[in-house]
Amino acid sequence: MGQQATPVRTARLGKAVGPQPTTVSGAVLLLPAGTEVSARRPSPVRAMTLIRALGRALTRAGSAEGLAVHPVHYRYRGWNGGEAHLAADAEWAADEVVRRYGDVPVCLVGVDMGGRAALRAGGHEAVNSVVALAPWLPEDDVAAPAEPVRQLAGRRVLIVHGTNDERTDPELSFRFAARAKKANREVCRFEVHSDGHGLHGHREEVLCLTADFVMGALFGHCVSRPVEDALAAPPPIGLRMPLAAGFGRSLKR
Repeated sequence: MGQQATPVRTARLGKAVGPQPTTVSGAVLLLPAGTEVSARRPSPVRAMTLIRALGRALTRAGSAEGLAVHPVHYRYRGWNGGEAHLAADAEWAADEVVRRYGDVPVCLVGVDMGGRAALRAGGHEAVNSVVALAPWLPEDDVAAPAEPVRQLAGRRVLIVHGTNDERTDPELSFRFAARAKKANREVCRFEVHSDGHGLHGHREEVLCLTADFVMGALFGHCVSRPVEDALAAPPPIGLRMPLAAGFGRSLKR
């Protein structure tokens, strides 16, 4: 009896969050957390908690504009070195958005290792903006190439990191943002003081900041004054912008 072939795994675009717009004018792809090395399938419960909250917040903010919000289901749990599986799946998902909806702007929103995937896949021609929340980024290694930033030229980029994050180093995301800012002025980074990796302590502020940024990037809405100031400020000011408690209660648009 012949050996059965191993089925080929494929990435999937999850069901749109909330009601599907009649006409889609922009799309957000939600990229959940992952691990450094793993050939296992992703854990839906562990990876999707913050992603679900982001999906609901972005759908509320963008439903009137025709925003479609989709989670991305990876093939594998791990980044897996040079394979960069999560980034490849993010690029596939951007292709799928174009296939489904046509030439609409796409924002990649990633958490943890999904943040790295969003930043790496940000060069896709359909992507005009990237949000990376508590992104996992590799340690500096003189023997390895630095994490690339040139693909982000022409995109608007937001990085958010808790200062007490013990899982992903906020200093690494600051260094990445500083390099990216040299290639692209449209980069900003917010620090969530005293918050950890899951950004639980200031969840509502993070959700409001993300929605504010995405609506500006995809649909040309006026962003809040803190985002405007962070984008305009030279390093390091615009890359260590504190996220104020209560952000979003009275946004100036």
